[in-house]
Amino acid sequence: MASPPHPLLLLLTLLVAAGAASAGADDLVAELQSLRSRSPSGVIHLTDTSVTRFLSAPAPRPYSVLVFFDAASLHSKTDLHLPQLRREFALLSASFLAHNPASADLFFADIEFSESQHSFAQFGVNSLPHVRLVRPEHTRLAGSEQMDQSHFSRLADSMAEFVESRTGLEVGPIVRPPLVSRNQMILLVILFLVSIPFLIKRIMDGETLFHDRRVWMAGALFIYFFSVSGGMYGIIRHTPMFITDRSDPNKLVFFYQGSGMQLGAEGFAVGFLYTLVGLMIAMVTHLLVRVESLQIQRFTMLAVMIIGWWAVKKVILLDNWKTGYSIHTFWPSSWR
Repeated sequence: MASPPHPLLLLLTLLVAAGAASAGADDLVAELQSLRSRSPSGVIHLTDTSVTRFLSAPAPRPYSVLVFFDAASLHSKTDLHLPQLRREFALLSASFLAHNPASADLFFADIEFSESQHSFAQFGVNSLPHVRLVRPEHTRLAGSEQMDQSHFSRLADSMAEFVESRTGLEVGPIVRPPLVSRNQMILLVILFLVSIPFLIKRIMDGETLFHDRRVWMAGALFIYFFSVSGGMYGIIRHTPMFITDRSDPNKLVFFYQGSGMQLGAEGFAVGFLYTLVGLMIAMVTHLLVRVESLQIQRFTMLAVMIIGWWAVKKVILLDNWKTGYSIHTFWPSSWR
């Protein structure tokens, strides 16, 4: 009968195995850091082979990987916004790397469908856009955590919220490239300096657009409409004008029910109603008072009241449908 292994020998064997596993994990981390350093944005491009090596390694792994699933053949479908989301994913990766240059806890990667169909099948991905977080403890790729569609609403900013809430790591502010490059700025400054003499002459002659009252009025209306329609919010957050209906891909959704997301179309619709009411009030206070006919004044006021009531009602109903908030009326206690 064979004697049981000596406890000291068993302990030594376990230590050697643990050391080998740790060394293997360190090698994977070092290789991922090397691949990340070769990418301008820090996004590592994975294939079927590298997915098996880095994401199917024995758990627990010392790192997490956020994977963006892409398909070049679908870039022409504007309703999916894949190129834009891929750029925002790269901004997310670059921002995380800028604020955490030595971090080996989280890596960003992408997978292209035509190159890695087997990996798509392993993850169970059957629709795009799609992002998965592979945690250190995940043993099956299909069991990794999928990013909800709502986290695409504000692009890189909402993706960063998902990463921070799931990993506990701080992404930091999203670092976006400047709208105007250095060379473009130099060219604009040169053109401005050259045009200064011509501008001064036209200003002295009173022949500029700034001397036209209609331009100032149009500018004021544009600023008012731009403010109340959420135009600046849409620019900052890259809000889409509309999205595709999930239940019917041939149908477009212009009004999104829920307070977590706002589409550009619904903002412009509400902004139009606000602007309409503002223009009517301006017409009544500045133009209608100059009309001598009492009948025209009464008819115009009646029309303004009806249109104004309709516009305000539409805004209240839309707000109630979108957020569930209701307007409550309160009467004086003496009226009850």
